[in-house]
Amino acid sequence: MSSPAPKSPELSDKSRKYDRQIRLWGEHGQTLLENAHICLISATALGTEILKGVVLPGVGGFTIVDNAIVSEEDIGCNFFLDSASLGQSRAKSCMQLLQELNPDVNGDYVDENVDQLMDSQADFFRNFDVVVATGINERTVARLSNFLWDQQIPLVVCRSVGFYGVARLQVKEHCVVESHPDSRQTDLRLEHPFEALKKHMADTEVTSKVPWLVVIYKSLQEWVDSHGGRYPANYREKSDLRDLIRSKMTADEENFEEAIRAVNSSFGGGKPGSSISEILADDSCLNVRKESNAFWILARALRDFVDNEGGGLLPLPGVLPDMTADTSSYINLQNVYRAQAAHDAEIVYRRARQLLKELNKPNDFITEKDVKLFCREAANVAIVRGTKIADEYDKGYKASQISAGLETPSSLMAHYVTLRAVDKFQAEHGYLPGECQVEGDTSRIKSIAAKMINEWGISTPISDDLAHEICRYGGAEIHSISAFFGGCIAHELIKLITKQYKPFDNTIVYDGTTAQTETFKL
Repeated sequence: MSSPAPKSPELSDKSRKYDRQIRLWGEHGQTLLENAHICLISATALGTEILKGVVLPGVGGFTIVDNAIVSEEDIGCNFFLDSASLGQSRAKSCMQLLQELNPDVNGDYVDENVDQLMDSQADFFRNFDVVVATGINERTVARLSNFLWDQQIPLVVCRSVGFYGVARLQVKEHCVVESHPDSRQTDLRLEHPFEALKKHMADTEVTSKVPWLVVIYKSLQEWVDSHGGRYPANYREKSDLRDLIRSKMTADEENFEEAIRAVNSSFGGGKPGSSISEILADDSCLNVRKESNAFWILARALRDFVDNEGGGLLPLPGVLPDMTADTSSYINLQNVYRAQAAHDAEIVYRRARQLLKELNKPNDFITEKDVKLFCREAANVAIVRGTKIADEYDKGYKASQISAGLETPSSLMAHYVTLRAVDKFQAEHGYLPGECQVEGDTSRIKSIAAKMINEWGISTPISDDLAHEICRYGGAEIHSISAFFGGCIAHELIKLITKQYKPFDNTIVYDGTTAQTETFKL
């Protein structure tokens, strides 16, 4: 009687609970999320929907800062308030219901005005990884913006009015190692084969069982020998290579068919592209210092590798695509690439440790695992350098860009300007447009928008329909709009926390009447 097959290790409760999202950002991304603490200023419908989007996947903790008392209007649009909340602290009521979504998450609240909190506890906001502010006035936004900019803590300011929403991200510098590009260049080193690959290919005979990479490599060498050492550089030459591969087929070999299809996408790997080249030429990379973060130290170690051992090429990622082949031949080829990738990463790791020693930083500031990940993703690492929200309130700020948007018929730039006018209206009149009267406030909001536009030196006016539509809501939120837009913003918070995927840069506007979104870099 045969013995039973060994059981695969069972997933932990946490891995099972978060399995789907861990597939997106990995265990290391989940760890960063679980260690993060988010602050929400003002528990509006939009604000609580944003928190919902990070509480469900397991953010470490959140704190709501809000001194408002729950009103009937709040209950009408905020899913995280009920009739029992009426007259209670809005921060406390929302915190309690949000916590019920996920007992793993720590919730807290501060029943205090944000301006008074900044006056009494200037360092309060230093405790958070990201700060989100909804529905607060421009003066407070500017104050928060300046403080968090100096602390290098990301700030997201957003508002939802009726069917419209706007969000603005402020981040001084955000480093992304795993950017997860939509299309990734596979680095096979066909034009720059390393010695171990040359030897493996020389020892491998082309059959119907070998990976298509072997087929391309053998045919490519033949093509190069007949073209004076040149590699195919254009469509016609790659077509010639495809024809050469096709001529070697004796039947319907699937690996040959895959090789023919892969010709267009198999060249160009290894050389630094424009994005990584800019990073390697950045002053923060060239002149690492005691204050440098791990990203820039790794970038400097990478640059030294490219300039020396790499011979102008990035470290080999060591990742192969799926190929039709017998198991042993594919694994043997995979091991060749993995061994070279490990060799390159070891060189970068040694250089990183040397830099840490020179900078008097602890050895565990950068781990070998960090280096391997950085080398694997080197071609697609990214830097996002943002602008300060407080600067948007200066006259003439990005006037040409705003003007171009206003003159584009399908653009949502007019929505951005009108929602900015809502903030100014609230600051001037003490209430939101449309709360008291629609027609009179429509004229006032148009007047405020016109004044803003004139200060920017722009002549394009805001439409009457848009101004009236904004006032028609009386500043109220529609829950379905806040839920959708809040989910979108929550995704951006997760990008910031996990340092994966590139966040929007830097303003997004949503029009629920047309289901249209647009981003602007302001």
